[in-house]
Amino acid sequence: MNIQEYQAKELFRVHGIPVPEGEVARTPAEARAAAGRIGAQVVVKAQVLVGGRGKAGGIKLAATAEEAEDKATAILGMDIKGLTVEEVLVTRAEDIASEVYLAVVLDRRRKRALLMASSEGGVEIEEVAKKTPDKIVTLPIDPAYGLQPYQARAVMLRVAPDAASAMAMARIAVQLYEVFQAEDCSLAEINPLVVTPDGRVIALDAKVSLDDNAAFRHVRIHDEMRPKETEGEKLAREMGLSYVKLDGDIGCVVNGAGLAMATMDLVKHFGGHPANFLDIGGSSNPKKVEAAMKIILSDSNVKAILFNIFGGITRCDDVANGIVQALGQMDVKVPVVIRLTGTNEEQAREILKEHGLTATTSMDEGVQAVVESSKEAVSR
Repeated sequence: MNIQEYQAKELFRVHGIPVPEGEVARTPAEARAAAGRIGAQVVVKAQVLVGGRGKAGGIKLAATAEEAEDKATAILGMDIKGLTVEEVLVTRAEDIASEVYLAVVLDRRRKRALLMASSEGGVEIEEVAKKTPDKIVTLPIDPAYGLQPYQARAVMLRVAPDAASAMAMARIAVQLYEVFQAEDCSLAEINPLVVTPDGRVIALDAKVSLDDNAAFRHVRIHDEMRPKETEGEKLAREMGLSYVKLDGDIGCVVNGAGLAMATMDLVKHFGGHPANFLDIGGSSNPKKVEAAMKIILSDSNVKAILFNIFGGITRCDDVANGIVQALGQMDVKVPVVIRLTGTNEEQAREILKEHGLTATTSMDEGVQAVVESSKEAVSR
């Protein structure tokens, strides 16, 4: 679960990482009041879970409370990479003498946390890795001992502008690792971590991703900080389904992440546009299939639905029962294409046949059929 910048900074404060004073505002008037309380030049920052906010015009300086109100008026309601800005962070502006990138990230290959630092602060780390990879310093962290201060100092001395700044940054690196461990993160990032002209070291930005698998250990944080969800996203979470909304018009219900990815690739190959990634997993519980249908139909862009089921652990007859139950309970006005093969395939076909439904065994045929159905729906 990704959380907003202001929420990440709240976690940073708890663990002692210095961040600028700031308040969240949801209206221009609230932004003006927040700037007035801060009483200095402020930055008004769009709170959306995507990068590139500054390039999109979602980060603006304001010298006065009145100007902060004007900047908030311009930012609130903006569309940034498909997300509408509904709140802004009004935070004290800081002069920058130098800046670095600092993060603790889960390294799945090494199966441990990895400290990453770069002298190229303020730049997207992907760009640094692409253009100047030699400017990224990494350190795998032994989970038995954690990040030791001497290790943090050795890393930060390679990226900081001077020794004094490196010592302060090393302390923050250790604190950042504490955030990563204590809050069960997959990423804890500061970009940029800045040195001010008077020598203070401050985290100007914050990015944190929390591991949903550890939500039971952090119920309050996950409940309070969870981003606003669509009806489909909420139902998917409650039913334990993996769902990601996309911008296409072909709803995909698939069992298994690999097959789901292959299905989306094939939809694109045959000229269609997937509306989602939806993995019902190895379970063939008919209730999950019903929930999947509800999730798909909550997206008004969907013009056709594809069930692509390869029955291994998943039983095709259970999926067929779920499809029949869902179609019987819901007013489904879009075409449904079914591809079933594997465990209890013949029983599944009999169940579908009894309700006037058919299924193909060919993935290519199923995808081609749903792409044609979606195109016909669009042309009508």
